[in-house]
Amino acid sequence: MKQMKRRTGFRATAYLISFVVVLYVAVFMSTPFIVYQPGSASEVAPMIKVENEDPAEQGTFMMTTVSASYANVVLLAASLFNSNAEIVRKETRLGDKSEDEYAAEQVYYMNSSQSFAVQAAYHAANIPYEDITEYLYVFSVPVESNSGQFQPGDKIINVDAQAVTDPEALSALLSKRKVGEKVAVTLQRAGKELKEQVTLVEIKNKDNISVRPGLGVAIGAVQKVQAKEAGKGVSFVDTDVGGPSAGLMFTMEIYNRLTPGDLSKGHRVAGTGTIDAAGNVGAIGGVKHKIVAADRKGAEIFFVPVKNYEEAKAKADEIGTTMKLVPVSTLSEALKYMKELPVKP
Repeated sequence: MKQMKRRTGFRATAYLISFVVVLYVAVFMSTPFIVYQPGSASEVAPMIKVENEDPAEQGTFMMTTVSASYANVVLLAASLFNSNAEIVRKETRLGDKSEDEYAAEQVYYMNSSQSFAVQAAYHAANIPYEDITEYLYVFSVPVESNSGQFQPGDKIINVDAQAVTDPEALSALLSKRKVGEKVAVTLQRAGKELKEQVTLVEIKNKDNISVRPGLGVAIGAVQKVQAKEAGKGVSFVDTDVGGPSAGLMFTMEIYNRLTPGDLSKGHRVAGTGTIDAAGNVGAIGGVKHKIVAADRKGAEIFFVPVKNYEEAKAKADEIGTTMKLVPVSTLSEALKYMKELPVKP
């Protein structure tokens, strides 16, 4: 009897261990793959604040996103039966970056796209503006000795109690110091201020021969665009997404609120595309997933960069959407289309 109980206990333990192992492999163990799927089509109006705006807007402008998930075994298996899922290897997306570095880079690109969107909208609305560099942003920390002080996504507020808002100013400040010396750096991370004592390291100049003292981080400058005309300020609420592909739709929403009348004409308008200060619309990735996301949210019109049009049309035909795909290469083309569009009854 005791022997039977021991066997039963052994089996129960074996089953439990097997269950835990299977659960870990299926759910928690990482794989070298990423699964792309349709993300969201979100109204951009709540993301933007415009001083003294024209409130007329019966329709809506929507940005579209791609859902990218680092895959476990369960997600990989499910994706095989999902016609809208795309499986790619991690290195295709990340390159030589870590996941944290890639995420930080996408946040920087989103910030840049917002600045470009404001510039393009001001330019189209004939509102003079100026660029002001706000802070330095940390992309990555390639020097291991300083990885304890910095993380990708940090904002550098000041160095040795001096504000430094562009890389050139930082280099000029540190050029007076020596490699191995410590400097006081004030950072902002996740909304909290941190103070660090950072040891300066050797940084190679562009000639790859001479060296200079540096913080040992890869940085970029984040700009703020300011209208020279009072009462025309534009600012963004946290969008909680990354990348530059919402630029065109941000610009159209800002332009609509800076100028009289309703550019949306009562339509549900989605789209994608990068933007630059001159209003040029650039190609993006994952357009087939964005087509599905926009269709699910009832978009009637979808603006797509010219270089992405063929892929977008193929997906639109595949899912049988009634959305009108409008290829554009400039903001002017998108604005012209909307201005000539009849008001929706």
